[in-house]
Amino acid sequence: MKKTSLSAIYSALKGIDFDSEILAEIEKELNRGEAEKAKNATLYEIAKPIVLGVLSDTPATISEIYDEVADALPEGFTKGKVQYAITRLWADEVTKVEGKTNGYCRKA
Repeated sequence: MKKTSLSAIYSALKGIDFDSEILAEIEKELNRGEAEKAKNATLYEIAKPIVLGVLSDTPATISEIYDEVADALPEGFTKGKVQYAITRLWADEVTKVEGKTNGYCRKA
């Protein structure tokens, strides 16, 4: 079931003063994963200045960037997370240089 559908059901049931135990279960399901999302958002916030700080005008691969910053990153911040952040979250602050292996450098 989609989250929007579950939200609509929750709102309708809450409006008619439905069984609070069942409403609590639905609310728990709606908020599932929120703590993990918040934790990840904090990790990305901490990692951003570290990762972007090593970028220069010379393109570097994700592996090269990760190798340079791995020790400074928060625990649990993997190479995959660096790649996701550079290619999606911080893409407007990074220039992608296409090649056999893509390189990334600081946006001019």
